[in-house]
Amino acid sequence: MAMNFGGVLIAVKDMTKARQFYEEVMEQKVMMDLDNIHVAFESGFSLQADYVGLLDVPLEIKQQSNNFQLYFEVEDLDKWEEKLSNVEGIEFLHHSKEYPWGQRVMRFYDRDKCIVEVSESMDSVAKRYLKQGFSVEETAEKTMFPVAFVQQLVE
Repeated sequence: MAMNFGGVLIAVKDMTKARQFYEEVMEQKVMMDLDNIHVAFESGFSLQADYVGLLDVPLEIKQQSNNFQLYFEVEDLDKWEEKLSNVEGIEFLHHSKEYPWGQRVMRFYDRDKCIVEVSESMDSVAKRYLKQGFSVEETAEKTMFPVAFVQQLVE
């Protein structure tokens, strides 16, 4: 029998602040709420308050470990960067920057100092190159996607 991945759980200090951030700012939809102690989102991750109490093991929950990030994809990175830039308390690691394969990405900390990455979906990157007049072959080379995949995106 194979093991199935069940998702990511983030231990949070303040469930109200964490939940507000992911629901209102990041526009995630709650799938399950267990008395505001455990909140699961449709996208596959969960928030857990009082993690140490749940485990009943003396752990130190470290903030800003910088060894983990949540990754979100969007179609309009500029819209999201403007929105996030106007949210009080967002601490950016960097605003949008473009990688050699054409994808634009920004990273910042959530309320519990977990790194959050928001990037353009690679579909939207390829479509942007095609709209700019790049050929299917040029787009495939730039994005490192197979030509057949890029060809499917031609409108």
